[in-house]
Amino acid sequence: MAEAVQIAVVGSGYVGLVAAVCFAEMGHSVICVDNDESKVAALQGGDTLIHENHLPELLERYRNTRVRFMTDLGEATRTCQAIFVAVGTPQSETGDADLSYVEAVASEIARSINGYKVIIEKSTVPVYTNEWIRRVIERNGVPRDAFDIVSNPEFLREGTAVEDFLHPDRIVVGADSERASELLSEIYLPLTQGEYYRRPNAIPGGCSPENLPILLQTSTKSAEIIKHASNAFLALKISFINAVSNLCEAADANVEQVARGMGLDSRIGPKFLRPGIGYGGSCFPKDIAAFRSVAEQMGVDFNLLSEVEKINSNQKKRFLSKVRSALWTLRGKRLAVLGLAFKGDTDDIRESPAIDLVEMFLAEGCTVVAYDPAAMGRAESKIPRSSQMQYASGVDEAAADADALLILTDWQEFASLDLVQLHSLMRYPIIVDGRNLYDPQHMIENGFTYLSIGRPSATPLREAARLAV
Repeated sequence: MAEAVQIAVVGSGYVGLVAAVCFAEMGHSVICVDNDESKVAALQGGDTLIHENHLPELLERYRNTRVRFMTDLGEATRTCQAIFVAVGTPQSETGDADLSYVEAVASEIARSINGYKVIIEKSTVPVYTNEWIRRVIERNGVPRDAFDIVSNPEFLREGTAVEDFLHPDRIVVGADSERASELLSEIYLPLTQGEYYRRPNAIPGGCSPENLPILLQTSTKSAEIIKHASNAFLALKISFINAVSNLCEAADANVEQVARGMGLDSRIGPKFLRPGIGYGGSCFPKDIAAFRSVAEQMGVDFNLLSEVEKINSNQKKRFLSKVRSALWTLRGKRLAVLGLAFKGDTDDIRESPAIDLVEMFLAEGCTVVAYDPAAMGRAESKIPRSSQMQYASGVDEAAADADALLILTDWQEFASLDLVQLHSLMRYPIIVDGRNLYDPQHMIENGFTYLSIGRPSATPLREAARLAV
């Protein structure tokens, strides 16, 4: 059985909080540090602060026992062997990752080191960050042999982050010293040796005692690049299939059929080949900009990423045009919007294409009535209620007397709407689906004019004319 390791996690956002409770679930003792006293108090009281599957139950199981929350990074540094840095790295005005929070944490850790420590980058950072962290700590008088820097990037999807952490495709450990590498290997032993998956109350997922996750050991710099390169490639797949969807619309083809034909090729695979209104969230937009900026600084032409960003931005404009084509004019129209989070199963609205589109429709003079199962509180702080902007308590309230209904987030409940009820509520039975949740023929049979991404428009009149020929 693996021995418990004393772990500090700095930052209680999506990555930090999930990491803290998952390390506790694996059997370690964890201190989660945040400089926001109100957040720490809320976490100590049992508030998860974010919408994430399995997080409430794990927090309740380990709160104030195997996971403690505090604001004192000095105490956490002195107490723990491994210190995971999971603070924000927002995009700066130049497109670079803003590493000021990482630098501040490194300086504070340096002032409290009382023995050998391993400091682990969990935040997504550019390739040279490990060297700067080392430099900052040494400038604060810490001897080089008193610490090591490791890159251990996260590959978590919001909504399934706990499952992704405990059932990873791979665990990447970028370490340039054997001593640090051994400590990280020890931390992940419950997963890599299968002990965790033999527990009766383990969180279910893709791994098992017969299908263990791979621990990939690399250099620190390689691990830093792996994270940025992975996100950039996934964003590229999304933008590629969106570009293909535009071609399909022009040719009157069906992008769903094209994507399936591509995805059956084992070299390509089906994941991230879903057309839509573009990617968003806290990772892809800023990570692509940061990756491109780092490449430019190092004299590498990575203009491919600029095209990925351009396609993503244009996808929202195309959706606006699609809605205009269904309604002719937009000013004065009442739009029911389903979905505000950047994806289903999360309340995160950061860089959400749904939020961008709502703002675009408001600028066109529309009235928007929006509903999201989890993200309305966050959305209202960004787009306050007004005569133009309203928030509904459910789908029916949003749809009542609407000129059109727009599906902007792929929540599962939006894929199983009561179409008969919806038809009776709306002023005009028009649905513009930015997530391709429905079969066009099924929508025609229920009396809807249905527009989606990369598929021919479907209208009852068009179908009647086809059958009459």
